Amino acid sequence: MPQRGEPTTTVWLVRHGETEWSAARRHTSVTDLTLTPEGEETARELASALEGPFDLVLTSPRERARTTARLAGFPDAEVCDDLVEWGYGDYEGLTAEQIRETDPGWTVWTHPCPGGESAEQVSARLDRVVARAREVEGDVLLFSHGHALRAFAARWLGLPVSEGRLLRLDTATLSMLGFERETPVVLRWNA
Repeated sequence: MPQRGEPTTTVWLVRHGETEWSAARRHTSVTDLTLTPEGEETARELASALEGPFDLVLTSPRERARTTARLAGFPDAEVCDDLVEWGYGDYEGLTAEQIRETDPGWTVWTHPCPGGESAEQVSARLDRVVARAREVEGDVLLFSHGHALRAFAARWLGLPVSEGRLLRLDTATLSMLGFERETPVVLRWNA
C-alpha cells in the first residue's frame, strides 16, 4: 500500500495475441496482421485478469493490439500512436536468423534497422507514454507489442531502451510496472 506522497501509478502491459508472423518469429512493425485463432483465444482469456477499473487504457493503432484490447474487454481503448512497435524498416517480415545472414550478431537492441527507427526515436516516443502514465494516480493499461513494451519497461525504470533486451515478453502476456516508494520497479513480468 503506497504511503502518503508516494506515487500510486501501476501500469499493466499486455502484449498482443499471437499472429502468423509472431508465431514464425518474423519482425512485425507496420504490417497490420490479424490474430490467429489461438491468439484470439488467449486474448479472451486475459479478460479475467484485467477486471480493472483502469483510469487510462491505451492501445497501439495496429489491428493485432486493438483486437487484443477488444477481446480482453476494452473495446473503447484510446488509440495511441506512440505505442506502435519498433520500426524495423528493411528488416520488416524477416526473422533474426535471416537478418544475421547479412548483418552478423544483429539484434534490435544493439544494431540499427536500416530504413527503420533508431533507439533514440523509440525512446522519445515511449518517454511520452511514460510521462502520460505517470500523470495518472491509479491503474493504466497498455496494449502494444513485444519490443515496444520491453523498451517501455526500460524507460519506466530510467534505463536506455537497449536494456529491454533483458526482459523477454511472450504474446498475450501480462506484466506490471509500478513503484516501491519513489523508485520505479517491475512488479510482475511475462505472466
